[in-house]
Formats: sequence, structure tokens, C-alpha cells
Amino acid sequence: MKKLIALLLATLALWGSAQAAEEGPEWDKFPVDRTTDMASLQNGAKLFVNYCLNCHSAAYMRYNRLKDIGLTDEQIKGNLMFASEKVGETMKVSLDPRQAKDWFGATPPDLTVIARSRAGHGGTGSDYLYTYLRSYYRDNARPTGWNNTVFPNVGMPNVLWELQGQRVPKFADEKDPHEEGRTVHRLVGFEQVTPGKLTPQEYDRAVADLVAYLTWMGEPAQHHRVRVGVWVLIFLAFVFVIAWRLNAAYWKDVK
Repeated sequence: MKKLIALLLATLALWGSAQAAEEGPEWDKFPVDRTTDMASLQNGAKLFVNYCLNCHSAAYMRYNRLKDIGLTDEQIKGNLMFASEKVGETMKVSLDPRQAKDWFGATPPDLTVIARSRAGHGGTGSDYLYTYLRSYYRDNARPTGWNNTVFPNVGMPNVLWELQGQRVPKFADEKDPHEEGRTVHRLVGFEQVTPGKLTPQEYDRAVADLVAYLTWMGEPAQHHRVRVGVWVLIFLAFVFVIAWRLNAAYWKDVK
């Protein structure tokens, strides 16, 4: 029996290692506190409108909802609205889906709930986006001239390249820990070819702001829902105590 259990445990361990090797490394952790920082969310909204909303839509998000992150109607109209006339309209783009498919190989997806839809083995959807937007590199073999270590052969070019600059990947050959005698090609970092408008640290913060906005846009009422949920639990606990004592008082004379 002990041998059977040991064999099962060993099989599960090998299966887990194989799964981990197949799935790849975990994504970088997104700084969660950004989703409650109004300045970060406002900067993320500005980056989203300037760099993402040209090709991607957010058809389930209205401009006037940006007032929830501290912006006024005048600020929204003057700084963030380029494709609509009224703040009550949704964030749509005029890009022809057929042309987009010809240019990029696929129609750019709507980004309203992109952060909620990209969760996986490596972490949350926010972790994925935070890693993805910081993993582009120059690849002249690709039609757009760009590739991505998180999404190999991606059709989307690096729209933030002016901020980040241009980089090329550095790889190293290492022994495969799961198969003896096999060598794997591992990414060990990037080499900066041309500088961007931002330093690497500033670029990481800008991406964190953009991802914070994408995360917030997926569920604008999330933090309000959590606060309401806490009060609901406190109320239910209070009602439970009252009901428990009433039940005890009602049945105390019953034997």
C-alpha cells in the first residue's frame, strides 16, 4: 500500500512538472494598488485613449463613466474624446474590421473586459497585460517588425514603442531540467537598441497605470461592490446574533 501511494505521489509530481514546463513561467505581478489610485487611473485613461483606442474599441464603456475616477465632463471632452461628440456615447472606433483583419491578421478585440478575460495559469488578467505590454521586441521577420515573448508571433505591433524604445531579446542555451540531454532556448533579458521617451522605470509605471485603467474598466463598480459587500456581511452577522438569541429565548421553556 505504501509503495502504491509513493508511486501515485511520484506520478502526480512528474505530471505537475510537465504541466509547468508546458505552460511556461508565471507572469510578472501587477501592482494591485494602482486600481485605487485616481491619478494612476486618470493617466491610464489618457494612455488608453491615445494609444489603444485607435484600433481597439471599448464598446461597453461610456465616456461619462470616467467621472467615477475624478474627471469632469469638460476634462473628458477636451482631453479624451476624439471619435465621439457626446460624453454619453460608448468608446467605439471607426476602424473597418475587414481592413484590420487584412493588416494585422485578426480583428483587434474589444478591450472593455480584456483584463477579466486573460486570467490563466500564470496569474490574473492584469498580470498578463502588465507582462505582455513590457515584453515586445524588434523582429524584422514579422510583418509589423515586432514580436512578443508572452504572445509569440503576435499580430499587434508595439504601439508604445516611442515610450519604451526599441529592444532585442537575449537568449541563452540551458539544460532542460525535465529531460536529460536536451537543451532549451531561454530568454534571459532584453538589450536596449534605441532609448524611448521614458526610462525603463517610468515605462513600467506608465504600463501599470494603463493596466490599472483596463482592470477598472472591466468592472468600474468593483471597489464599491466590495465596500457594500463588507457592510452586508456585518449586517447579516448582526441579524444572526439577534435571531440566535430570539431562538434561545423562544425555546427556553420547552423541554
